[in-house]
Amino acid sequence: MSDLEKTEEPTSRRLSKAREEGQIARSVELSAAAVTLVGIGSIYFLGDFISESLLNLMKSAFRFNKNVIENPLETLITGAVLAVSTFGVFMPIFLGTVVVAFISAIMLGGFNFTVKGVSLRFSKLDPIEGMKRILGQKALVELVKSLAKFILVLSLLLASTYAVFDNLLYLYFPAVSQAVSAGSHIFARVAIFSASALMIIAFCDVPYQKHSFLKRMRMTKQEIKDELKDIEGRPEVRAQIRRRQREIAQAKMLKRIKDADVIITNPEHFAIALEYDIDSSRPPILVAKGVDSIAFKIREVAERHGIQLFQAPPLARALFFTTELEEPIPEALYRPVAEVIAYIYSIEGKSYRETKQVKKPVPHVPHEYHFTQEGNRENEP
Repeated sequence: MSDLEKTEEPTSRRLSKAREEGQIARSVELSAAAVTLVGIGSIYFLGDFISESLLNLMKSAFRFNKNVIENPLETLITGAVLAVSTFGVFMPIFLGTVVVAFISAIMLGGFNFTVKGVSLRFSKLDPIEGMKRILGQKALVELVKSLAKFILVLSLLLASTYAVFDNLLYLYFPAVSQAVSAGSHIFARVAIFSASALMIIAFCDVPYQKHSFLKRMRMTKQEIKDELKDIEGRPEVRAQIRRRQREIAQAKMLKRIKDADVIITNPEHFAIALEYDIDSSRPPILVAKGVDSIAFKIREVAERHGIQLFQAPPLARALFFTTELEEPIPEALYRPVAEVIAYIYSIEGKSYRETKQVKKPVPHVPHEYHFTQEGNRENEP
């Protein structure tokens, strides 16, 4: 597929899959420059300690006694001690470069370990694909970087060596320890100055690697469509989406209960919340409805907001099975609902004793609006 067709930015799923396969943005130049500079910098700052320690080790290595000459085991022990001591001298540099190598490696793409990234892929053994990699754009960029590194490092090496050339001549005159110390400092200065070319390459390479990686990860419009279809086609994803949609709708519905004027109940299985504006010509609006646990929540919220509950099982079932949320009630139910709302308005603000004196209506629901708790019409089998 041509790169010209890949015009869309990669999705998070595409980047995640690429990461699982070990494909992340990496800059070898950044790691090489950081390790080189830290190693040389350690030599510069620890030059006196390293040179003095190495001189002492060399002196002790050339000291022989009778036991060492006559006992081969003593010779092995002395050699092992010298080797361990030499390793200990360079241990700070070794640890510093290892830590910096790890940090610089994860700076661009983060830490990532995957079995897929190190597994054998027979596609890599394809000679045709191999020639494409050798003669491709990436190989050309790597060649240019290598030539640039060689030219820059060589130029800075020659310039820095020329700058300290007079100091090199004085290394013949002082004592050996002083010459070694001075020589290590001169070498470190020249090396740091020369290796700074690697940082120049690294600063150019990091944004290039990020851009190149995102360009490789680009997708076509068809790939994005296929990915969305694949995600939405999974049963668990669809179930999660539906569950989330129900939760959002339920939360929105429960918020509307505070605007209701009355809650008509079954009394336990059904709960219907109606809103009616007395100054408007609109019929009552159903703002919430539910059965069982949701009905319990509706009653709970209504009691919290001081909204009256009215028990009318046939009317509650009729409203539940014929009216959707935020829709007006059916015209055939105007009269029974009006009787309930009129009763609620008549007892509003009255005491319990006064409320008992008001006759409670028994709303008449038309026979064709009689439903069972399962939602079947009562005149149906």
